[in-house]
Amino acid sequence: MMQPLLIELGTEELPVKALPGLAQALFDGVIDGLSKRGVAVERGAAKPLYTPRRLAVSLPAVAAEQPEQHSEVLGPYLNVALDGDGQPTKALQGFAAKAGVDWSQLERARDNKGERFVHRARKAGARTADLLPEVLREAIAAMPIPKPMRWGDHDYAFARPVHWLVLLLGETVVEGELFGVRTGRDSRGHRFLHAGGVAIAQPGAYLDALRAAKVLADPDERRARIVAEVEQAAREAGGHARIDADILEQVNCLVEWPKAVRCAFEPEFLAVPQEALIATMEANQKFFPVLGESGRLTEHFVGIANIDSKDPEQIRQGYERVIRPRFADAKFFFDEDLKQGLSAMDAGLASVTYQAKLGSLADKAARVAALAEAIGPKLGVDGALARRAALLSKADLQSRMVNEFPELQGIAGRYYARHDAALDDLGTDDRQALANAIDEAYQPRFAGDDIALSPLGKTLAIAERLDTLAGGFAAGLKPTGNKDPFALRRNALGLARTVIESGLDLDLRALLFSAALQSVTAIAATAPQDAKKRQEHFKGTGIDATDVPPSADGFVMHALHDHFASRGETLHRLESGPLVADLYDFVLDRLRGYYADRDVPAQHFNAVAALRPASLYDFDRRIDAIGTFATLPEAEALAAANKRIGNILKKAEGEIPAMVDPALLREPAESALAEAVEAVYAETGHALAHGDYVDALAHLARLRPQVDAFFDGVMVNADDPALRGNRLALLKRLADRLGSVAAIEHLSV
Repeated sequence: MMQPLLIELGTEELPVKALPGLAQALFDGVIDGLSKRGVAVERGAAKPLYTPRRLAVSLPAVAAEQPEQHSEVLGPYLNVALDGDGQPTKALQGFAAKAGVDWSQLERARDNKGERFVHRARKAGARTADLLPEVLREAIAAMPIPKPMRWGDHDYAFARPVHWLVLLLGETVVEGELFGVRTGRDSRGHRFLHAGGVAIAQPGAYLDALRAAKVLADPDERRARIVAEVEQAAREAGGHARIDADILEQVNCLVEWPKAVRCAFEPEFLAVPQEALIATMEANQKFFPVLGESGRLTEHFVGIANIDSKDPEQIRQGYERVIRPRFADAKFFFDEDLKQGLSAMDAGLASVTYQAKLGSLADKAARVAALAEAIGPKLGVDGALARRAALLSKADLQSRMVNEFPELQGIAGRYYARHDAALDDLGTDDRQALANAIDEAYQPRFAGDDIALSPLGKTLAIAERLDTLAGGFAAGLKPTGNKDPFALRRNALGLARTVIESGLDLDLRALLFSAALQSVTAIAATAPQDAKKRQEHFKGTGIDATDVPPSADGFVMHALHDHFASRGETLHRLESGPLVADLYDFVLDRLRGYYADRDVPAQHFNAVAALRPASLYDFDRRIDAIGTFATLPEAEALAAANKRIGNILKKAEGEIPAMVDPALLREPAESALAEAVEAVYAETGHALAHGDYVDALAHLARLRPQVDAFFDGVMVNADDPALRGNRLALLKRLADRLGSVAAIEHLSV
């Protein structure tokens, strides 16, 4: 017999951010506990139910008892269990006593080692009502409670003090006690809108009974009402609501009976950057801003009360009163920053340390500026403008506004750049581009955020991330485990996304080398003169201290050039060194997750990564091409053939001839393959040179008949060394072209 089940744990207000997770954990724990005990559960469309003051599990059908329980315990083998007279030994007598039966009642079973005694038993399943208290205790013990709280003089702890416990199986209360509270059928309604308890007749009546008591226990229903109320209030204010998903979820965990309250603030505050006002409303007060048709903030906002008040005007005045001081502060900070000017703020960066070995924020801005000046022309951006924008890109970190609202870095700089008199020499378009770029340099700010939109913004975004990555690695800050204080993983992905999604065909290794060289320079400039101390200074950076000579005037670029020249080497030896290689591999590793999120198979990624393309945009085009190639019927066979060729070439002894000698082509199949290979070289040369990898792979796919025929009819390792060498040369030439787009052998299962 199946019966509905209801569990409700009533508490003080639970932690907002932990609430959904706690509800899900309780829900999963109860179902797992019942299933582990063999109790059948029909969950249907059941889901976790919760409000700020309760966690609930409501299941439509649970078996009233366990199925019959069967057990089998293996005992000793006959040669150990019985003596020479066939009488039980102490081993068998002990086994029978433990099973609670006479040895003669034991059954026998045979396995590959022989015959042995076994005790088989059956017993009726336990009632689910008897199992539920322990199931609930186990589920609660496994919940991820962030900071357990104790109350009264008890030893037990939970997220918040527990006040009531409903436990119903069908219409019957399951007897039990938890946290000093006896189970019952009485829940509680809204703290202010409903007096007394709420008797739950049976689990199916739970949601309706609480709804009548002014509590929406279904989080989806509650969330939908919040959205509807907010949108209606925004329409009444003549705009539309900005509903941030995270803020909506937090509000949903703060209220049991949501009611929208339309509010407003003084229009003079709209002179402040709207991002600051929105941040205050959302993060600090959990209000919903109202935007106009153009997407600009209006003076209206919507608050959600946890009560349907008889006097909503009092609530409105309270919401407006609490927000006004924060807005006044923001306006004061903004006005004072405008008086100072962005360029003046920039002067203070020299006194702020970015990282001990990498110098100040001013030093970082200078490095980013040098990179931006070099990268800008590749994106059609004036190098001088890129440099100027980069030098100002960190200035707003010295502003009062960013000090109060750290999330506005870059955004505040955009506003200040538009008003800075020191930038009056720029034309209108250049000034606007510079201002926007200061903001866009931080994009993407988080997973799923857009990349920088403008060419100048992309330039700064790339330069900023290059310096952060190279500096972090050069200073020995490569992430380990969960530790990534300079967000190098996020910066690597942001760099890759900006380059790929903008279609920028840039040489990543050359960019990393330039950034790494500047970072090495910066680190050397702070290095002590004493040899032993210098060696310790560079320890863990991946840099050889002998590669960065000291200079009386501090480390300068020409000193590094002179140092390598004195050793008969070139500065560009660093480009293929471990630092740049580590940086390249680190960026590539971030791409693995990026393409996985785009449902690119790991084999496709590995096939392209094996070639280590210098350009990430080129990498992306190869990924697309290999995806198209993999759908062709010839793909699997050619991938397997290329894998086979690779194994043959690895085992080849001696030097493989550089060219195929037509005079040594004996078999028709090898002649046909040689002719096909030369033809495909001619057909794919132009496509490969212009990055048309789909076309190149389409031509390569046509080689399958000749490749199959070659392996079916030709012995590669012929006895004649000349024939063997010529056939290896043919396979090598084939493999070189088959692997020109990607290492297609990775596609072979």
